[in-house]
Amino acid sequence: MTRTPHQALLNLPQRFGTVSTLGAGRMRYVFLLGPQANDFVLSNSELFSWGKSFEALMVVNGGTALLLSDGEQHRRRRQVLVPKFAHGEVTGYTDQMRAAADSVIDEWRPGQRLDMSVEIRKMVRRGTIATLFGPRLTADEAWLGALIDRALVVVDRPQPVQSLQRLGMPSWRRAVSARREVAERVVAEVAHRRGCPEEAGDVLSLLLARSDLTETEIIDQVISVTAASYVTSSAAMSWVANALLADREVWRRSADSVPGSGWRYLDGVVSESLRMHPPVALLPRVVVKPFTYQGLRIPPGNRVLISPYVTHRTAELWPDPHRFDPHRWDPEGPAYRKPGRHEYLPFGGGPHRCLGAGFAVAELTVIVEQLLRRTTLTLDAVDARPVGLADMRPRSGPHATVTALA
Repeated sequence: MTRTPHQALLNLPQRFGTVSTLGAGRMRYVFLLGPQANDFVLSNSELFSWGKSFEALMVVNGGTALLLSDGEQHRRRRQVLVPKFAHGEVTGYTDQMRAAADSVIDEWRPGQRLDMSVEIRKMVRRGTIATLFGPRLTADEAWLGALIDRALVVVDRPQPVQSLQRLGMPSWRRAVSARREVAERVVAEVAHRRGCPEEAGDVLSLLLARSDLTETEIIDQVISVTAASYVTSSAAMSWVANALLADREVWRRSADSVPGSGWRYLDGVVSESLRMHPPVALLPRVVVKPFTYQGLRIPPGNRVLISPYVTHRTAELWPDPHRFDPHRWDPEGPAYRKPGRHEYLPFGGGPHRCLGAGFAVAELTVIVEQLLRRTTLTLDAVDARPVGLADMRPRSGPHATVTALA
C-alpha cells in the first residue's frame, strides 16, 4: 500500500472483494468499498468517531475545529457556519473569487513558465480568505499561507504525527511555531473586529456574533476553514488544470462554453475531474461501537476506510471509468446517468460532508473561467501520477508557459 497506494486501492476489490483488512487487533484497518459500504458508514455515524480519525491534523487545525469534532459539538459548530455556505450566499462570493483569480493572473507575463499547482494554490487561498475573513487578513494571505504550509508538512510525512511530537522532532517544533504565529494573527484580527463592529458580513463576523463560542473555538474555525478550503480545492483544481492543458480540444470546448447558460461543457469538465480525482481518496473513521458488516465483526478501535476514489472508478457505476468524459454529466446526453446515493462523493457524505462543497465548486469554476477568458497556456510538463490520500494531487505540476494574456 505504501509504494503505489492509489493503484493498490483500485486492486483491493478485484483481489479481496468489497471487504478487506490490514493489520490486527486494535490497529486493524478495515476497507469497506463500494456504494453499499459508503451508505452503511455514512448513514450510521453513531458507530464511528470522525474526530479521532483526524487527530493528526490537530497541530494545524486546533482541537475544537469542525474537522475534529463529533456528536453534539460537531452539530453546534457546524450550525454556526452553515448560513455562510448556503447556495445563495456562495453565489454572492463569485465577484471576490474572480478578483482573487485576476490578481494572480495580473502577475503573469507572456513567456513566463508557471508551476500551475503553486499559482492555483495562491488563487484559492487568496479567494478563500478574502471571501470569508475580510480584507485585513487577505493582506497577509501569502504570509499566512506560508505558515500553514509549514505546519502541514508534518501531516504529509510518512511517520505518524504522534511519533514526531513524542520525539520532539524539528519538523514538529516548526509546525507548532507556525501554527502559533497564525493563531496570534487571528487573535489580533478578532480584537480589531470586536472594536469595529461595523465591519460585518463575513464568516468571522458570524463567529464573533455567537456568545456560545469561546475564543479558542473561533480561532480554530478560522484556521481550519482556511487550511481545509485551499488545500483540498487546490488539489482538485490542479487536476482540472491538467485536463484543460493536456487536451487542446478540452480547452477549446470549455472556452466556447463559458458564456453559456444551463449545462455547459465546462461544468462537465469540473464534475468529471472531481470524479476521476476526488480531493480525498480515503475517508477514515475510528470505530467506537462494535458492529458486524457482511459477516465481519468490527470492534472499537479499528479504523474503517471507505474510498470515493474506488467508488468513482467502479466500472459497474461508471462505464469505461478511467476515461475522461465530460459528456457523462450532460443531462440531455445519451451517456448521462444521475449518480445514485453515495456513488459520487468528491466532498464526502453524511453529517460530516464537507461544509464548503458548494463553495469549492463555485471557486473552481470561477478560476477556470478566468483562465479560459484571460490566458493562453501551453503545457510543458506534468507528472500526473497521484500522490496524497487526504489531498490527492498530481505528483508534479502541471507546468505551463504563458503564451498570451488578456
